[in-house]
Amino acid sequence: MKRILNLFDLPKEAKLTTEVLSGLTVSLALVPEAIAFALIAGLSPLTGLYAAFTIGLVTSIFGGRPGMISGATGAIAVVIVSLAQTHGVEYIFATVVLAGFIQMAAGFLRLGKFIRLVPHSVMYGFVNGLAIVIFMAQLGSFKTASVDGALGWMTGGELYLMVGLVLLTMLIIWGLPKLTRAFPSSLAAILVVTAIVLALDLDTTSVGDISSIKGGFPPFHIPDIPFSLESLAIIAPYAFIVAGVGLIESLLTLNLIDEITETRGRSNKEAVAQGLANVVTGFFSGMGGCAMIGQSLINISAGARARLSGIVASVMLLVFIMFGAEYIEQMPIAALTGLMIMVAIGTFEWASVRALGKMPGHDNLVGILVAAITVFMHNLALAVLIGVIVSALIFAWENAKRIRARKYVDDDGVKHYEMYGPLFFGSTQAFGDKFDVLNDPDEVIIDFRESRVSDMSGIEALNRITERYLRAGKTLHLRHLSKDCRRLIANAQDVIDVNIIEDPTYKVAVEI
Repeated sequence: MKRILNLFDLPKEAKLTTEVLSGLTVSLALVPEAIAFALIAGLSPLTGLYAAFTIGLVTSIFGGRPGMISGATGAIAVVIVSLAQTHGVEYIFATVVLAGFIQMAAGFLRLGKFIRLVPHSVMYGFVNGLAIVIFMAQLGSFKTASVDGALGWMTGGELYLMVGLVLLTMLIIWGLPKLTRAFPSSLAAILVVTAIVLALDLDTTSVGDISSIKGGFPPFHIPDIPFSLESLAIIAPYAFIVAGVGLIESLLTLNLIDEITETRGRSNKEAVAQGLANVVTGFFSGMGGCAMIGQSLINISAGARARLSGIVASVMLLVFIMFGAEYIEQMPIAALTGLMIMVAIGTFEWASVRALGKMPGHDNLVGILVAAITVFMHNLALAVLIGVIVSALIFAWENAKRIRARKYVDDDGVKHYEMYGPLFFGSTQAFGDKFDVLNDPDEVIIDFRESRVSDMSGIEALNRITERYLRAGKTLHLRHLSKDCRRLIANAQDVIDVNIIEDPTYKVAVEI
C-alpha cells in the first residue's frame, strides 16, 4: 500500500546522515532570516520564527517537492507591512489564514500547471534578481548603529574583523567539498567561525544582538478580529496578493530545484501544502510565508533530497526557540552572512550572462526587466507577471508577422490562397491585406490546411472576408477549416465548401 506520509523512504541518492546534517544547517540559517523578515513587516521576531517552524514542517510533510524549504519570506513581509501598520497583527493572522484557503483552492483546482506558462527568460530574470536581492540584504551586516541610533558603515578594525570572518566562512564553504563531502560545508563553516569567535572572545555582532529568539511552543490563537463583511473587505485584497506571491515564488522555486536535481515535483500538491501551511501558521501566531529559495538551495547543495531534511530543520528551529536560544544567540552574524553570500553566488544563473550575445534580444530584455523589477521593487509576483505579459506580447508580435499566403490561379480559372501561419488577434490585419477582392476571379478558394484559427478575432476576420466577397458577387470556398470555426461564421451556409474527411479536428475556444 502506498504510504501518504513518505518521510523516511529516502530516494537512492539520499542518505540519512546527509538529510539530518543538512536540516541542521538550514535551521541555523533560518533564524536570522525569519527575524529579519518579521522586523520588516513590523512584527515580533517570534512571529517570523513561529511561521518558519509551522510552514516548514507542514510543507516538508505534505508538499510536492521533497528537499524544498519553506518559511517566513521577505516577499510576504513586503505585502503585509502596510496592513500591520494600519490594523495590527490580528488582521495579519486572519489574512494569512484566508490566503491559505485561496492557495488550497488553487491546488485543488489544479491551477499549479499554469506555472508552465512562465518562459525560461523570466525564470532567469527571477533567479538572477533574487540572487542580487539576497546579496544586497547581506550588506546590512556591515553596518553598525551610532550613538544616536543611525546606521552607518563599519570602519577600522570592526570592519576588517567582519570582512575576515565572512571571507573565512566563504572559503570553508568553497574549499571543504574539494577535500571531503562527508560533512556539509555550510554547517562546518558556521561551527568553525562560531568556535573562533567564542574562543578568542572577538567583539563582533551576534544573533542575540539583533533580537532574542527565546520563546515557547507556538500558541494556538484564533485571530481576534470582528467576524463581518467589513473585516473581510479589509483582509481579502491582501489575502489574494499573499496567496499569489506565495504560489508564484514557491512554484518557481520548485521548478528551479527540479532542474538542479533532475527530478519532477508536483506543483498542485505543493500549492495545497502551501495553503495548508499558511492556514496552520495563521492559527499558531505566524506571519505567513512560502518557499525560500536561499534556504532551499542550501539544503539541496548539502545533498538533501528527501522530506526528512525539512522536517529536521523545522523541529530543530523549534528546539532552538524553546531550549537553545542562549547558545544560538552567540552565533556570529558574519558566519550567516558568508553563508548567504555563497548562496547568492550559487543562485545566480551565470550561464545567462555568457549567453547574452547568443540568446534572442527580446529574451535578454525580458530577463533583465524581470531582474530589475525584482531588485528595485522587491515584488516577485509583479516581476514575474510583467515578464510573462511582455513575453506574451513579443510572442504575439512575432507570430503576427508569420502569416503568409501562397497565391495561384489553376487551369479552371479559380484563384487559390493557401494560408500559412496562425490567424489570431495579432495577425488579422495582415490576413485581410493578403486578398485582392476587386481583381480576383469569380471563384476563390482559401485553404487553411497549413493555418490555424486561434481565437475569436480570427473568426471575425473570416466573417469580414466572406462578406467582402459576397458584396463583390463572387463565390468563396473555405477549405480545411475546423467545424468550430464554420459554426461561428455568419454566412457559412452560403459560402463554405469543405472536405469533411480532410478537415482538422483541432478546437477553438468558442464559449461566448
